[in-house]
Amino acid sequence: MPGRAGLALSPRRLLASLLPVALLALPLPAVSAVNDDLPVEEIQTFAEVFERIKRAYVEEVDDATLLRNAMRGMLSELDPHSAFLDREQFQSLRESTQGEFGGIGIEVGLEDGQLTVITPIDDTPASRAGLQARDQILSIDDTPTERLSLQEAVNLMRGEPGTRIELTILRRGESSPRTVTLTREVIRTESVRSELLEPGYGYLRVSQFQTRTGDQVAEQIRRLEREAPLSGLVLDLRNNPGGVLQAAVGVADAFLDSGLIVYTEGRLPDTEMQFSASPGSAAPEVPLVVLINGGSASAAEIVAGALQDQRRAVVMGTESFGKGSVQQIMPLGNGEGLKLTTALYYTPNGRSIQAQGIEPDVEVVRGRVEVTETGREVREADLEGHLRSRDAPRERAELSERLREDYQLGEALNLLKALNVLSRR
Repeated sequence: MPGRAGLALSPRRLLASLLPVALLALPLPAVSAVNDDLPVEEIQTFAEVFERIKRAYVEEVDDATLLRNAMRGMLSELDPHSAFLDREQFQSLRESTQGEFGGIGIEVGLEDGQLTVITPIDDTPASRAGLQARDQILSIDDTPTERLSLQEAVNLMRGEPGTRIELTILRRGESSPRTVTLTREVIRTESVRSELLEPGYGYLRVSQFQTRTGDQVAEQIRRLEREAPLSGLVLDLRNNPGGVLQAAVGVADAFLDSGLIVYTEGRLPDTEMQFSASPGSAAPEVPLVVLINGGSASAAEIVAGALQDQRRAVVMGTESFGKGSVQQIMPLGNGEGLKLTTALYYTPNGRSIQAQGIEPDVEVVRGRVEVTETGREVREADLEGHLRSRDAPRERAELSERLREDYQLGEALNLLKALNVLSRR
């Protein structure tokens, strides 16, 4: 019986108990046909393994632990994103979708079995510590990550705000690991923010896709337009790990008046869905550049792919992450659940980006502008103690420095200006 340590089931008894469960999960008319196809030999082997672990393992293991581990194994072997969720894990997932939890603000995944940073979330301990997409996490405090499941690693990194955590990471191109110490905070993930880069040129940052992200994008566009009529807009999806599919549809719909945004295909009929744009979008004609990089995944790739295929935006940056699968959360009724990959999504032109990614129209790698000393002309603004112009506020100087630090953003702004020049000719 589950939960009673020390009671070992024989292969025959466990087989007898498993067969009715397997049959009850099937439609009644198909029972006789499916019964002949059940992998009886494999079920019997499973029962034998179960019994031998119960009888001979160095420490007693209760039935519930063994069965939950078996369920975890079934799902973890399917793909990196399917998982069995116990009560704590299911609650953790709910917290993350609600946008508030105690942690360091980092999205992680498994790459070739290694715990890897997908992206740090904006304005969190992880982003302030300089963690980057594709950093490999070798250990969490004193626990090596090589044998941890993805959910176990997430659970270790979350905790009470104010507590400290130490990560050992290996960055691409570096030969030796580095240690980073962070302090956990309450992570409140505001998914959208905006500002004017220059008069008429807006910047819209979407850090992840939550339930209200589509509405927030429309609100931020209206706020920018109240400050000045928009001549161009940069939609920044870099290091965006994705999120809610419907939120991605809402963001793309803010820039499209019609046409297909995304469709999904799976094994079952109810996994086949299509999402199209609706009339009355927030910014249907504003020139648009979308920034992506290797940390742009899932829902971020849906938006970039839709706007690219519909020829609504120029996609700039570097190739995206390549997560083109859809996961469905299935509650089990006892506080536990499944996260199961049920479909793949496709861009309007029928592209699957699973393990491929979105290729930008204009490739621009990350970097910063460095001013060389040789041949540099001295201007009034370079003289020590020069008088500050009343028409050049401090914010403009700070923005210029930011554009020098963020080469991709600077190039996106330059492209928008060039598009406006060409449109006037």
